[in-house]
Amino acid sequence: MTSTLDHDGAMLLPGAAASVLPAIEAALNTVPIERAGVRLHGVAALRYLLAPGGAIGAVAGDVLGPESRPVRALLFDKSAATNWALGWHQDRTIVVRERRDVAGFGPWTVKQGLQHVAPPFALLETMVTLRVHLDPVPVDNAPLLVALGSHKLGRIAESAVEGVVGASSILACLARRGDIWLYATPILHASDAAMRPARRRVLQVDFAAQPLPGGLAWLGV
Repeated sequence: MTSTLDHDGAMLLPGAAASVLPAIEAALNTVPIERAGVRLHGVAALRYLLAPGGAIGAVAGDVLGPESRPVRALLFDKSAATNWALGWHQDRTIVVRERRDVAGFGPWTVKQGLQHVAPPFALLETMVTLRVHLDPVPVDNAPLLVALGSHKLGRIAESAVEGVVGASSILACLARRGDIWLYATPILHASDAAMRPARRRVLQVDFAAQPLPGGLAWLGV
């Protein structure tokens, strides 16, 4: 099926990263692969690709405008050895340079040495997330599942997630190597364990166009 960002909260961009896959893989070749998911910061070779004028950053810029910037990056490396499942949830945290207590921001957590905070949900609603597929993702290799339209529902209480999922159309985000899935950051999403596990590397990047208040600053990539 064909989905759109505004209406459904997710859309596929076939082959949008195909030409820069060698550059992405070269940039990530020093990232340890023993973890299922690694938060990325300071990978210099990625920055030009994710910057507003870069091949990946330009995709987000088409949605968010010229002030768009990458604000968080993760590498997911699912395989037979790291074949995890992830329940339905919304992404609710951002990464900042340092902790500053600002009204509406909290709770605070540190993950892999990086300072995370839950911002006002209205900020998350202005963001988009890109998933750049470095490997094929057929239906049996744990595609991302998204609840279409759930990005329009605001912050969904944990107690309400099951009901929202049950009332939503669920899309399995199948992909070929080089495809990009673009989705609204607050969309409800999940991932099952792979039925036939094969390597499934995904570079996931959050983009934002708004500055943060009160002296807070995006950590960036």
